[in-house]
Amino acid sequence: MHKRRKLLLKNKSPRIKVLNWGSRSSESSRLKTIMSGRLLKCLHILVFMLIVLRTESFYVNITYVRSAVAKGAVCLDGSPPAYHLDKGYGAGINNWLVHMEGGGWCNNVTTCLARKNSRLGSSKYMDKQLAFSGILNNKANFNPDFYNWNRVKVRYCDGASFTGDAEAVNPITKLHYRGARVFLAVMQDLLAKGMKNAENAVLSGCSAGGLTAILHCDSFKALLPMGTKVKCFSDAGYFINTKDVSGAQHIEAFYHDVVSTHGSAKNLPRSCTSRMKPSLCFFPQYVAREIRTPLFIINAAYDSWQIKNILAPGAADPHGTWYNCKTDINKCSAIQLRTMQGFRLEFIRALYELGVSTSRGYFINSCYAHCQTEMQETWFRSDSPKLNNKTIAKAVGDWFYDRSPFQKGDCPYPCDRTCHNRVFDPQEHTLV
Repeated sequence: MHKRRKLLLKNKSPRIKVLNWGSRSSESSRLKTIMSGRLLKCLHILVFMLIVLRTESFYVNITYVRSAVAKGAVCLDGSPPAYHLDKGYGAGINNWLVHMEGGGWCNNVTTCLARKNSRLGSSKYMDKQLAFSGILNNKANFNPDFYNWNRVKVRYCDGASFTGDAEAVNPITKLHYRGARVFLAVMQDLLAKGMKNAENAVLSGCSAGGLTAILHCDSFKALLPMGTKVKCFSDAGYFINTKDVSGAQHIEAFYHDVVSTHGSAKNLPRSCTSRMKPSLCFFPQYVAREIRTPLFIINAAYDSWQIKNILAPGAADPHGTWYNCKTDINKCSAIQLRTMQGFRLEFIRALYELGVSTSRGYFINSCYAHCQTEMQETWFRSDSPKLNNKTIAKAVGDWFYDRSPFQKGDCPYPCDRTCHNRVFDPQEHTLV
């Protein structure tokens, strides 16, 4: 496509020179011919791009778990939970990949009310069809190890990574904090649809869903038959407890409010809550060490969401000094880059806190990115990010099937030329 575009530009000048050789009417005719040709070429390019996008993803209908309402397993507004399921086939018919949607958290009545009338708080506002790509793709050339599995995307509408369970419902706000019930109700529905016969199963997720995959990893395994091979993938879910640029513990205070508001403490791993404040058990660095089920952590060391919301949240940057840097890493000053290098070291230290484990996997690249398994371009493509010459899809697949272990980190930014660094819309809404 790029070669064609270059050729078009290269030929532009000679064609215009030819126009000077004829009459004005012939010039007009030739100009129309040239413009029509260019328009046709542009249309061909557009069609090609649409075909590529079409083949890299497909749409899957929504399923509402209406039976969950009677159990109190509901979204923030009381509506039923939902998921999208694309059924497995062939050799993958008894394999299940359950992927948890992300979308931040709400930490008090005000922020939860703001989510209540959106897809992140109500299934009434969720799209009826959702694009599946990357780890959810159903083609072997886009998703070599999981393409023919039963692939599920569980929608996120509770605001606490599926951990909340507060019985009381305020009659004024009518907010339901029932994420833990939603998780169980959805899993029970999937078990009834065939997951009870799973030979292989994965719990995965992105962002807040990646945190869900960590916090619920062992409980997910406990729901499945003893003989099922179960592992968990966390994509961009390794949120670290560190100070922001003002020196405040912004994210620690935020997580404390999330756990308190949603009544999450009783649903966090007891191996953690028995030895520290429950709100600290929302941080993977204090929880993941005790997880018995094999876990693979996929994360950018310069996680763009964490840079924007943990390192340099708006409250810590009242004058907007970090505004351009957070939008595009290429716009960061030398001082800001040094601060981000310090964040990377904090992230690596938080990983080291987990200790040595041969059953764990890591893919920690030096990209300015967030969630790399859901998009085809970062999951499995010729130009996808690589570590040790392996894409994320290849590293995860080899690890799941025990073909080879994978525990790789990256050199500091900007050394990795395979990165797809995010550039954000300046008007993009932040969830913290």
